[in-house]
Amino acid sequence: MVGIEEVAKLAGVSTATVSRALSGRGHVSPGSKAKVEEAAAHLGYVVSSNASSLASGRTRNIGVVIPFLNRWFFSSVLEGAQRALLRHGYDLTLYNLSGDGRERASVFEHFLLRQRVDAVIAVSLELTPHEVERLHDLGKPLVGVGGPIPGVRTLTIDDVAVARLATEHLIGLGHRRIGHIGGDLAFDLDFHLPTNRRLGYEAALRDAGIEPDARLFAPADFTIAGGYHAAKQLLGAPHDRPTAIFAASDEMAIGCILAARDLGMVVPRDVSIIGVDDYDLSEFFGLSTVAQFPRGQGEKAVEILMEQLEPGPDAAPPASTPLPFELRVRSSTARPPE
Repeated sequence: MVGIEEVAKLAGVSTATVSRALSGRGHVSPGSKAKVEEAAAHLGYVVSSNASSLASGRTRNIGVVIPFLNRWFFSSVLEGAQRALLRHGYDLTLYNLSGDGRERASVFEHFLLRQRVDAVIAVSLELTPHEVERLHDLGKPLVGVGGPIPGVRTLTIDDVAVARLATEHLIGLGHRRIGHIGGDLAFDLDFHLPTNRRLGYEAALRDAGIEPDARLFAPADFTIAGGYHAAKQLLGAPHDRPTAIFAASDEMAIGCILAARDLGMVVPRDVSIIGVDDYDLSEFFGLSTVAQFPRGQGEKAVEILMEQLEPGPDAAPPASTPLPFELRVRSSTARPPE
């Protein structure tokens, strides 16, 4: 088998430079890195993961923990993280916590602590102080995505502000009876996303002098089917139905569009609809939305994690980094009928 010494000789560099260039750990000039990669490819040299782990104490494997795998938002964050990890030469191990609380406890008490991962990315999980302490005690860097976690570098989205922006768009068009489809208490889990988006919706109404009407709220489960059934209830009301709906996710908003069409209504002539996320099919449906760039969130989480795995002299202390969001107006929103 070809050894690192042969790669170094062909590239005209030291074995230490070869190690840094192929592992991604430590600085190597672009020219030297290119020479090493060319020599390694020519000789068919492949870095031994076992030898690399023994030498560095690293597995070059990152654990990603998410609450749902079958939801577009979470799979998009995962896609962004995996893409960034591949660029850095890291593998990814996924832990999907869609089961009960015992499953979560098992992941944090056993799987993540068996030295199988170098670091952890937690997506939309409000980690407990005990979970954070266990990972920190083992020297495993940790990045959170979705909300603030004390003592942890996190990426946070201001869900109140996101909901305000979506609702203010409808108010600015002249709507006064604005319905809201969001999660109920059963879905108000980590970081209280459904509650915060309802708070933002209600705050925007009150700022415009509109008192929120509980009859204009319908709970759903953040799926297209859930949004469809909730919108049927709101739009099927015989009196005082909403002229616009703010759905707390694009998938529910798409369900609203389908429900309106089944009721013989035209979007946006009869009802305006806006969501949150910028789901892959949102443009196809002409859905106005507040984009929150989930793939970028995954990539940014990896960027912060790499800073912790290879800390420089100016390493940032644990803090929350606000995530961007942006209103995208399409054809599903318009002024209310006269």
